[in-house]
Amino acid sequence: MSNRNTPQTDAPEVQVPYCLPPLPLDAQQPAAFDIPAGACDTHAHVVAADDGAYPMVPNRTYTPHPATEDAYLAMLAANGMSRGVLVQISVYGTDNRYMLEVLRRHPDKLRGIGVVDADVADSELEAMHAAGVRGLRINVLFGGGIGFDAMETLAHRIKDLGWHMQFLMDARQLPEMLPRMQKLPVPGVVDHMGHMPVAEGTRSAGFQALQRLVRDHGWWVKLSGAYRISSRFDDYPDVTPWAQALIETAPDRMVFGSDWPHVHISPMVNTGKLRNQLAAWAPDAALRRRILVDNPQRLYDFPAA
Repeated sequence: MSNRNTPQTDAPEVQVPYCLPPLPLDAQQPAAFDIPAGACDTHAHVVAADDGAYPMVPNRTYTPHPATEDAYLAMLAANGMSRGVLVQISVYGTDNRYMLEVLRRHPDKLRGIGVVDADVADSELEAMHAAGVRGLRINVLFGGGIGFDAMETLAHRIKDLGWHMQFLMDARQLPEMLPRMQKLPVPGVVDHMGHMPVAEGTRSAGFQALQRLVRDHGWWVKLSGAYRISSRFDDYPDVTPWAQALIETAPDRMVFGSDWPHVHISPMVNTGKLRNQLAAWAPDAALRRRILVDNPQRLYDFPAA
């Protein structure tokens, strides 16, 4: 696989502050509702052991602690999740190797979202598909990501694979970007409910543009990252109307993600408590099943649960 964003071994060490590590599993809040079989956490990251085998890019925004395959799988199990979707973490740039290795070892359980340059070889995309990748990420918020300039080119490159584009962006950018985004030949998925402060309100231009993409253009939203858009740690009650408005807009195109290991934040959050927010956002058990099982099964091409 391509390692084009991997720093050279003789490059000077870049001192980027470490993130907080995630809370231990025995500190996680237990489930507040019955989690259905086949439930999927659609947004998490893995970080290899700090042994130099997977160098991080110099222009990264943060330095995460290791969040290894074993730790990730233990987190899924502790939170009642049968399946998971790994998102290529920005600190590795376009070096997808570690994520792909983890995916290959769990073909029925895991899927992935990759990060590649616009000139990526077709053979590399095909190998990523075989490993379980089902989309590419555009990231304009953290160093190491691929930006909007590559969006149209990559979307056309992946159309025949049946993939989608995933966007880590501030939804306040959407009104300006909407004319381009709504013309993409593949579905779009927006991370973290738009990654804009909920204090902006559901009548804001950014939120209205997000709803338009979902309602009129078949886009999806990840119900994740409440702590990134709330001002009320750590119950995040101000996020509930926001999440409910999105769910009401398109209940068949909402998916849940933990965002473990919760990089680049302080204080650290409780992964189990984040999952339990679904009880408030989607009080009906049948609706929660759609969000946790049916919707991700369709979006990420999982076998029937």
